[in-house]
Amino acid sequence: MQRRCALDCATCAWSGVYRCSGGRADRARGVKGLRIALPAGTLFDGACDLLRSAGVARIDAAVFDRSLRVEESGNALIKVRPADVPVYVEMGAADCGVVGKDVLWESARDCYELVDLRFGACRLVLAAPEGAALARGDWSGSLRVATKYPESARRFFAGMAVTVELIRLNGAVELAPAAGLADAVLDITATGQTLRANHLVEIAEAGSSTARLIANQAALKTRSDSVNTLAAALRRAADAARGAEGAA
Repeated sequence: MQRRCALDCATCAWSGVYRCSGGRADRARGVKGLRIALPAGTLFDGACDLLRSAGVARIDAAVFDRSLRVEESGNALIKVRPADVPVYVEMGAADCGVVGKDVLWESARDCYELVDLRFGACRLVLAAPEGAALARGDWSGSLRVATKYPESARRFFAGMAVTVELIRLNGAVELAPAAGLADAVLDITATGQTLRANHLVEIAEAGSSTARLIANQAALKTRSDSVNTLAAALRRAADAARGAEGAA
């Protein structure tokens, strides 16, 4: 295994870079020299699968168990926390990134959204305990709403004739009503299973999210050929995957 410093310093004693030795991928022609940030967590496997399907990188998610930065087919793939993907892209530590639309809702980073990658679908919903007044359609009075998405919540409640106190949590917000911390939650759900398990019912939808390809302005200017080729390859792969799902 060949290693070198992530800062291109040949004398550095520590390196977090891993070079794949599994051979040359049949990558999309013209996609090279890009640093692509990938989100850890629920979207990670899907991002790796799509890169593979698009011919951009023949990579297996397990490779990242050895290093959070992998160099493969002339590109650098960097695994970071989902909320950090827009930061890496805007600040130039990555040229492009894969990130959920829900993360972009909360981010003030200056990034360009290029492609809806059409995987990782989920919805941002307002939910309340079964039998609660809000669940019966009674929006009168004030509400305490627990959420990981305060900016999205502010936009959702803006203009509504209801007084809302937002309580920002970092953990499982579904527990907040049962603990007496909040009257309702505004959270992401894919299947609704977690809401039902906590005896919460959906009241309204605030938005829908899928994975997106983003890029920074510098990459669009100086590496436009590679970025555009990457975007086109991922779009084709995403469309093909959706078509295969529809035919199944």
